[in-house]
Amino acid sequence: MTIEVNNETTVKVDEREFVELARYVFAAMHLSAATELSIVFVDEEAMTQLHVQWMDEPGPTDVLSFPMDELRPGSAEDETPEGMLGDIVICPTVAAAQAASSGHSAIEEMLLLTTHGILHLLGYDHAEDDEREVMFALQRKLLLTFLATRDARA
Repeated sequence: MTIEVNNETTVKVDEREFVELARYVFAAMHLSAATELSIVFVDEEAMTQLHVQWMDEPGPTDVLSFPMDELRPGSAEDETPEGMLGDIVICPTVAAAQAASSGHSAIEEMLLLTTHGILHLLGYDHAEDDEREVMFALQRKLLLTFLATRDARA
């Protein structure tokens, strides 16, 4: 399992925590131990450029996901074959602003966005109400169980 985290901002990020979260989600979604993922933290200028280039939307956004091998979740009996899951790009300053308006910490928001990004890479979407319900329930479950296990270890 290769999970690479690159912080291209001046915002302090505990890269280890994001690796642990990704490993947790990978295990829960029955991905091969040889699955690869890249998480990159960028500033608002870089995120704006990506947002315009790939989504044709102005301004920075919180998270973008770029799938590679179009992997899908596996099961306990049939794990997903190895491959490159893709890239997740997160803008910490946008995440911090969202966190402040939502009443939780910036790190919690970035962990949420990482979980959200991984689910997008696995083919989940939230364009339709039924898709949104499934994706957001799974996202919440994964993040809350990760945080509970993290807090139990601390």
